[in-house]
Amino acid sequence: MGDFAVAANGLFLWSMTRVLNVFLDLYTGGRSRPVFFSAEEVNPALRAFDRHYEDIRRELEAVLADRESIPRYHDLDPLQTEISASREPGKRWQVFMFDCMGVRSERNCARCPVTASLVGAVPDLFQAFFSILEGGKPIPAHEGIYRGYLRYHLGLKVPRERPPRIRVKDRFHEWREGESIVFDDSWEHQVYNEADDIRVVLIVDVLRPLPALPRALNRLVRAYLRLHYARFTLRQPYFR
Repeated sequence: MGDFAVAANGLFLWSMTRVLNVFLDLYTGGRSRPVFFSAEEVNPALRAFDRHYEDIRRELEAVLADRESIPRYHDLDPLQTEISASREPGKRWQVFMFDCMGVRSERNCARCPVTASLVGAVPDLFQAFFSILEGGKPIPAHEGIYRGYLRYHLGLKVPRERPPRIRVKDRFHEWREGESIVFDDSWEHQVYNEADDIRVVLIVDVLRPLPALPRALNRLVRAYLRLHYARFTLRQPYFR
């Protein structure tokens, strides 16, 4: 798909989600909405990833053995160029995608059957992927454009010396292997990374718990994004 068409589609999606966020903030708390959440209150199925950390870690190690084939985030999704390529462009932020709004990477899922099975069992899944950040590669401050999902991180591979950390709004978290957090990705957040080795987390986004009406709207938005983001924007040679 041409860069102009992708950029135009990205602008439309950004504008659409801005409007939807105004409505969703009637239920999220708006500027007073929480930063961090417990997995139990958001989506108890997320705890299965914690329990299967060792299995997921083994599958990750096999994936990393062929790391050169994994796309950088902006190779997969050109809309992420600003946050993926603008800082330390010689270093990589790579993404190994499992599922994006209901569109599965069958190739990636076949390589990690335990992880893929756990992902497939999560109700109200939005997307799931390994996020692989090279040592010394920061992620600049940015906000997720849509308020309709919450983000789970499971630390899989974290350097012990100068471990990377994330700031979400005005709060900080330092990743640890086998430990997880859930946070609101639509708050401004950034990653500070002075480590020498790679940092890998499993990211699982799930629809935000909402009352019946906004929940129904949220599911319609996910279905729309499946067509206009997952199928239109993501570069398929890297994804499917």
